[in-house]
Amino acid sequence: MEKLLTILLFACLFLPSCATNEIGQIEKSNLTTGMVKKTIIEGVTTQNEILKVFGAPNIITKNKSGNEVWTYDTVSVVKSGEEGYWNVVVGGGSGGKSSTSTRTFTLMIEFDNKSVVKECSYRASAF
Repeated sequence: MEKLLTILLFACLFLPSCATNEIGQIEKSNLTTGMVKKTIIEGVTTQNEILKVFGAPNIITKNKSGNEVWTYDTVSVVKSGEEGYWNVVVGGGSGGKSSTSTRTFTLMIEFDNKSVVKECSYRASAF
């Protein structure tokens, strides 16, 4: 009986704080639609300014015209889960909730021969 009381006391004191469990979080990034619109002005913004705001690109290529194209590509996956309190206490099966969401953002910037933005396009999705 004393052992059962000890287990119940432990469960009441410590397990409620474990009832909700966040498995993943989105990392903050400057790579957003708002920052692109605020920062990039075609014919004005330079490569150095892009580097200061967004950092190094994921991919650097040259197009048919010989212009350098920088590509920034991010994917964020957020998984969250919540165990039911009684499932944790009893140690039983499933019954908790979980969800997963994915966000992508791709930015492509073409520079002219003076390292100034010639053209910029982006795509964002969430599912």
